[in-house]
Amino acid sequence: FGRMKPVIVVHGGAGRIFKEREEGSRAGVVRAALRGYGILKQGGSALDAVEEAVRSMEDDPHFNAGCGSVLNEKGEVEMDAIIMDGKNLDSGAVSAVKCIANPIKLARLVMEKTKHMLLTDHGAHLFAQAMGIPETPGEKLITERSRERWKKNLEPDSNPEEFQKDLGTVGAVAIDSEGNVACATSTGGLSNKLIGRVGDTACIGSGGYADNGSGATSTTGHGESIMKVVLARLILYHMEQGMSPEMAADTALDYMKTRVGGLGGVIVVNSSGEWAARFSTKQMSWATVKGDQLYYGIYAGERHTKTVDEALRYESEGF
Repeated sequence: FGRMKPVIVVHGGAGRIFKEREEGSRAGVVRAALRGYGILKQGGSALDAVEEAVRSMEDDPHFNAGCGSVLNEKGEVEMDAIIMDGKNLDSGAVSAVKCIANPIKLARLVMEKTKHMLLTDHGAHLFAQAMGIPETPGEKLITERSRERWKKNLEPDSNPEEFQKDLGTVGAVAIDSEGNVACATSTGGLSNKLIGRVGDTACIGSGGYADNGSGATSTTGHGESIMKVVLARLILYHMEQGMSPEMAADTALDYMKTRVGGLGGVIVVNSSGEWAARFSTKQMSWATVKGDQLYYGIYAGERHTKTVDEALRYESEGF
């Protein structure tokens, strides 16, 4: 009695998802949601579930996180990630990390093995070594598509801003059977960004926030805009004022758009297990599992439903 029905919500990034990548993006978020839910269903923690869901998307070259990350001006992958525990507000993050397959794992270790919350660049690299995390050659994380885009953006008449609309940060939020919430977010950042640029993802309250008292959220979109309005925390503030997850998300996204002209997307779960996936961009790939039902979509107003069993069968046969 009194046990929560666990819920997981994931996103694969807000922006413009090109036609030929839709299928892969859908399959990727569904797979991540099912993996995270598998952990929750066995009584696992929200923290483990969001880490696993994000790790699954980092390993998927369709998304701008881990393998498949976009390249900075020098043609290198620099990644940011954050994880947060709603029980005690503990958080761990890394920024500008290179040559690591799963930045979200490193963020979790920062949270659990240090007294700090955010390690960057070289320091994060040393910490990863100390923790025995294997180094992945940078080239291994670079996809043909990321390199093509980087080259295109170097052309004198190119407009990197155009391409930055296809952002693809990944994230997950969950509530477990104990009623604990957690969030996790991971990204390769903006295409052709300056070396050392860190966006919203690694910043607590912007890229994500989790508090058992109200809920958890993970964001995606234009990082600098998200940071200006501290989007993740703003959404939880609205929920603390009594708004539903959907209304809180829409209100905050609307404010970001009118105040600073920024577009983005968010996933939210509140402390009673209600969820939302909302975006002001053209698209955002997302998936949710609640009560053995899977919901997913990419376009505004699109919402497919399957039972978890159907979806798992599907997965083994391919979408």
